[in-house]
Amino acid sequence: MTGTTLKPETLAQTRTDSDLKLKHILKTLPRECFKKNQRKAWNAVAINIFLVALGYVGLSVAPWYFLPVLWIFTGTALTGFFVLGHDCGHRSFANRKWVNDLVGHFMFLPLIYPFHGWRLLHNHHHKHTNKLEEDNAWQPWKQDVFAASPMALQIVYRVMRGRLWWLSSIIHWFMLHFNWTKFQGKQREQVRFSALFVIVGAAIGFPLLIATTGFWGFVKFWFVPWLVYHFWMSTFTLVHHTAPNIAFKAPQEWNEALAQLAGTVHCDYPRWVEVLCHDINVHIPHHLSTAIPFYNLRKAHQIIKENWGEYINESRFSWELMKEITDECHLYDPVENYRSFKDFSAAK
Repeated sequence: MTGTTLKPETLAQTRTDSDLKLKHILKTLPRECFKKNQRKAWNAVAINIFLVALGYVGLSVAPWYFLPVLWIFTGTALTGFFVLGHDCGHRSFANRKWVNDLVGHFMFLPLIYPFHGWRLLHNHHHKHTNKLEEDNAWQPWKQDVFAASPMALQIVYRVMRGRLWWLSSIIHWFMLHFNWTKFQGKQREQVRFSALFVIVGAAIGFPLLIATTGFWGFVKFWFVPWLVYHFWMSTFTLVHHTAPNIAFKAPQEWNEALAQLAGTVHCDYPRWVEVLCHDINVHIPHHLSTAIPFYNLRKAHQIIKENWGEYINESRFSWELMKEITDECHLYDPVENYRSFKDFSAAK
């Protein structure tokens, strides 16, 4: 089933309704889009583990001049680990909560990424996508806030929004996901467990890796692939919700359905990246409902495009795209959506 469950005239009325709600959009998606398939889920885990292992074998035997290609491959395959853990965090991987938590923790372990700390903050992003002063993923700073910030913070923000955007998720990872004191009750215990789980894993794994392969082995087998992972992590999350025509809205102006539908970008990457990263780039359906498993995203996107195409933002990954975002999308502007650092400095 690929058609809408709403009649055409009903759908047309909904499209022109200023009070558009998520339920209007989700009614156009068939139930198959939300159905979990355990065979597909576990096959993806097995294949992903095999591909990462293949990358490590290649790194162990290849001559030095093949290392850059193998680093890119292995780091991208490790990003696939994150995407599988990402589904676990949204409970769209397995039906049982404990299975999602178990798989999520082990998928995140090689990345030294605390599962619950990320999960809780990421769910906040989904609940407040592109809502000014609430969204915690790539929210642009207000111009007066930036101007009043210490110079050190301004430099960090400029780095995150400029040509070194690919380092940004490292800052995000370090600053936010290990701090369990910001949570209360059961959530604090969960975040502390996840943080200690990866800290202990690193405390055991890193010395063993260095003892058996030397410091260069640590760099070759973990650190550089980890940097490649963060390149994709930073890039995916930046492109998902950032473009000169996509606005962050103040809470009183924010519409949940429009934020998820029109404030999320579908970006086409080279096919090998999409395969290794389990179609995380097909992001609009995921923001409309986190219950859609990764293997159903393309089907859901096609249906959304057929019924809600005028709202859809699509792009293709390229240097030109990243240059546009990192040259223009810097500070919040209530009229133009964004103001560049260059224009901000010129107006002083």
